[in-house]
Amino acid sequence: MNIEPGLFGQNHNNSSRDYTKSDSWGKNQFNSSFPASLVAWMWHKGISLIYLKIDKNNNLIHSTISGEELYKINPLSKNAYYNFEAGFSGFEKFYTGDREKIDLVMMDKETNQNLIGLEIKLTAIPDNTTKNQTEDKYSCEIVVRPPTINFLACSICDNFKDHAGKDLLKSLISGVPQINHWEEINDVLPHYPKILEAVLKVSQYLHKTQTPLIIQPIWKTKGAKAILSEDCLDIFVWSNLAVIQMCSHQGYDSKKITRFMRTIIWIYRMLFDYSVYGQFDYKRIVRLHSYNIGNDKAFALSGTQTYPLLKSKELAHPRIPKTDIKHIILGGGQNMLSPERRFDAVIVNNPNLFES
Repeated sequence: MNIEPGLFGQNHNNSSRDYTKSDSWGKNQFNSSFPASLVAWMWHKGISLIYLKIDKNNNLIHSTISGEELYKINPLSKNAYYNFEAGFSGFEKFYTGDREKIDLVMMDKETNQNLIGLEIKLTAIPDNTTKNQTEDKYSCEIVVRPPTINFLACSICDNFKDHAGKDLLKSLISGVPQINHWEEINDVLPHYPKILEAVLKVSQYLHKTQTPLIIQPIWKTKGAKAILSEDCLDIFVWSNLAVIQMCSHQGYDSKKITRFMRTIIWIYRMLFDYSVYGQFDYKRIVRLHSYNIGNDKAFALSGTQTYPLLKSKELAHPRIPKTDIKHIILGGGQNMLSPERRFDAVIVNNPNLFES
């Protein structure tokens, strides 16, 4: 029986992408569609994902979450629909201006309900900063873009929807002194500790209602070589509040505003504007509060910076072997890949992965 090119758990009936067409296998598409099916494969195998979240004291902790808990629907259910690069209605009411598309919106086909919006960051281990370390110290770079920070702020606002909720949010962030010129580094920098304290206060208040925001699959090679390791794939999931910890863990610079500090300022400004006006203009906040740093990305963490956050047996030895890739990429789909990114290239250059 001939199987059409596709991915495990996805087909033309339940995905916005048609994997029988080559343009669904481009670099940007593959980097989100393959991870979405990896979640389904791990669910099928009964393997939970590693869930990074915070405890009641704002400490980053490792928990677990199943594919069904993540997607809010069984990944293999006939009603599950994978909608890529789509608007997520659950966030759009909180900000003004052009609507941002999120990497994956899981939907229930029966009710046409948007269940959850998720960003996807496919990352390689080791990266350049850890490739010369011993294998147990390998880690990956992760790059976070401004739209992700917008979605993070929206996910927080979702907990303060009515008038009383907005008043509560306003009180939680009220410890920041009045700043007249938010665009000026010298006006903002002295008050950064209070800004961070306010954001962390909101985070701590919401620790029981944090939600998944970023799916971070890792794929592992043999050192710097373009050869997949036998222990090849795994998935970390970051909650919305855990993403704040990516920044707060990087410390405070009293002489300048770093990308990490700027991200915390963006979050504060979005929450403040929402608490006062009921919406925030995310693109305006990003544009006016650049602090002489490019806005192409919010921030990036190198492997040496992610290692303390991700350190685990799953980081050292991912649980999905490379032999499983042929069960996730189906029907010769690998032949439609355009090897413009490293993971695509490694698969294309390892055709033995698909031998029976």
